[in-house]
Order: sequence, then C-alpha cells, then structure tokens
Amino acid sequence: MLLSPQVIFQIVLMFFVLVTIHEWGHYYFAKRAGILVREFAIGFGPKLFSFTRGETRYTLRLLPIGGFVRMAGEDPEIVQIQPGQTIAVGLEQGRVSRIYLDQLDQRTGVVQGTVEQIDLEHQLSVKLDVDGEKLTYAVDPAAFMITKGKEAQIAPWDRQFGSKTVGQRALSIFAGPLMNFILAFVLFVTVMFLAGMPTNVKIDRVEPDSPAQKAGLLAGDIITQVNGQQIGSAPSELTGLIRGSENKKMDWTILRGGQVQLLQVTPELKENTVLVGVRLTADTRTTTIGEALSGGWNNMVEATKQIMIGFKTLVTGQFKLDDLGGPVRIVEVTGEHASAGLPQYTFWCAVFSLYLGIFNLLPFPALDGSRLVFLGLEAVRGKPVDPNRESMVHFVGFAMMMLLMIAVTYNDILRLIKG
Repeated sequence: MLLSPQVIFQIVLMFFVLVTIHEWGHYYFAKRAGILVREFAIGFGPKLFSFTRGETRYTLRLLPIGGFVRMAGEDPEIVQIQPGQTIAVGLEQGRVSRIYLDQLDQRTGVVQGTVEQIDLEHQLSVKLDVDGEKLTYAVDPAAFMITKGKEAQIAPWDRQFGSKTVGQRALSIFAGPLMNFILAFVLFVTVMFLAGMPTNVKIDRVEPDSPAQKAGLLAGDIITQVNGQQIGSAPSELTGLIRGSENKKMDWTILRGGQVQLLQVTPELKENTVLVGVRLTADTRTTTIGEALSGGWNNMVEATKQIMIGFKTLVTGQFKLDDLGGPVRIVEVTGEHASAGLPQYTFWCAVFSLYLGIFNLLPFPALDGSRLVFLGLEAVRGKPVDPNRESMVHFVGFAMMMLLMIAVTYNDILRLIKG
C-alpha cells in the first residue's frame, strides 16, 4: 500500500481534525462550566510535543488512536499532603502561591515547616509548625504544587468535575460527539456544493467488445429513457434496470449531438454480474443552498442508518473477524477515498466523523456513552456512583478496547501480507 505524500497528508489531516473537534467540544463546555481542564491531548501514549497556555497543557502524543481532555477531579492526579509532612511554601501578597514537596533545602525565599492542617479543596488554608511557631496561611485558588520538577495547579472543589450539576457534567461529556455530528453535517453539505446537482445520466466510457459497443453506444451519449422508463439524474436507476435484464433486449433512447436516437442493448452476465460495458457519469449544475442543506441532511440520515445496521451486526454476532478493520484498514480506506478526489474524500470524512460521534455514545465502558449512563444513574438515585467503582469499570472497558484494537490491527496486517 504505497501512498503519495498528498494522500498521507489528507489522512493525517482527517484524523487530526476529527479528534480535535471532538475533544474541543469536551474542553469548551467544561471551561464554560468552570471546570479546571488540566490537559487537552491528541493521541495516547508518550508525549511528542506539548506546551502550556493558561491553566491547560496541550499535548500531541505518539499513538494517533483518539484523544482526551483531562479534567480536575476525574482522577487523583495530585499527590496528597498529610499532617506531619515537611513542606515549603512560597508566598505572594501574603497567600500561598507555591507548595514545594521535595528539594526543600534548595528552595529560597520560602517558609518551611511541618504541616499541622491543610485543606486545598474547601477552606484553602495551610497551618504550619515553623520552628515551634504555629502559622496559618491562606492558599491562592490557583496555587501550584511542585514535586519532582513538575508543577500541578491545585483544584478547589468548585473547579472540579464532580462539583458541577449533573446537567453541566452531562453537557461537557455529550459535547464531544455533538461536535462530530455538527462537523459531519457541515461536510455533507460541503459535498453537495463540491459535487453539484446531477442533471442527467451520461456515458463516460464504452468498453471494447461489449454489448454497449455492439449496440452502437458512444461515450458522451445522454441516456433519457430505457424501455419507456424515464431516466433521471441518478445512474443507480439505470444500473438497477440492467441487472434485471440479463440476455433481454432493452430499448435505449439516447441524445447524441442534440439528436434523439433509439438503440437496442442486450446485457450479458460477466463474472456473476449483469453488464452492458459502460461507465456512467452525470452532468451537474451548481447546487443551491436549499438543495445543499436538504441533500446534506438526507445523506447524513442515510449514513446513520447504515452505521446503525453495522452496529447491529456486531451486537448480534453476525460477523467474522475478517469483517472488522482497525487503524491500518481505516488508513487504507481513507487513502482510497483521498485518491478518488476531493468530493469523495470530503464525503468519507463526513461519514467517519458521524461514525465517531455515534460510536462514542455507545454505552460501553470508557466511552462517552457509558459516562452519560453513570450520570443518568446519579440523576435517578440522587447521589453519584462510587467514583472508585466507576473508574474501575472505565479502566476495564478501555483495556478491552485496546485488546480488540490489537486483534483487528493484527488481522489488518495479515490481510495486507496475503494481498
């Protein structure tokens, strides 16, 4: 599978845009709810590149199989400080702005002491024993904790994910798939403008020694009627008639050079397919805004139906391992669509964005749909599910997905080797 640099760029661009728009949905609505977003990541695994802007670190990671937005309070990512522990604090305008947990002897301009009491979530205060003197300091809500050369901003309770209402948390989770749906619709509409509206079916090529050539059909002929049935703008109408006419004469009315002609064509069975030996195309005109919106919506609805049929086969077990494809297969198919031209590439990006949105809403552990289920249970029960149990469910689900990813990737590689 050799891909040109342009196709490789288009593949990378598709993954980057689709994942980024999904994670941006999580990020944007989390920030609107006042949640501290610690990291906005594209990819998983080791960091390749990162920078910090404001409160958030933006990272690009090695494995391009998704992304994540890490919100404060979702995981215990900060080291807990216990009474009796010796720390050092840096002060700004009388409040603690830096909390140092190691290399205390190397810190300058700090107050060092033993922790008597500390609360970094609600009261935002720390009481230290400094050479026998009890000193209490207020802690800045945006203070940083420094250990092993790394800084982590503290997260008061009102900045944590769990402090927000069920509605705010649900919106920050649902926003990821929502952005994929919006992007998919925009791309489907864009395809309508790129491809144009078909006006008639035209013969693009006639195969040598085919029924079409024997009947006298030529490239450029416009097909208006077949067996008295009007042929509109969709080539599928004509191909459907051909399939049902094996070894039967068909009356074709064509327009050639402005002149109407009547020809008889007899389809033949070749390689288990009924053919006449033509490649069809369609003349197009500029698409209006109304046609683009309605056509884009119709394509999105139809693609959704096909995706749901695919999920149904998975749930019912009506599939073989060879039917599944992983990252390698996705790259291969994306390359094929990218090579077919901009309209086909854009259409595939729309379908894949739609697929990502629907897939993430499945109630499978570690996916957004599963997190929404837990929030729904909290709304019904009036109290959240034990965070440790929920985290374990998501961890197991993520591990299962990684195992499935490895299996389908292995299958993809074997398929490529076998040709």
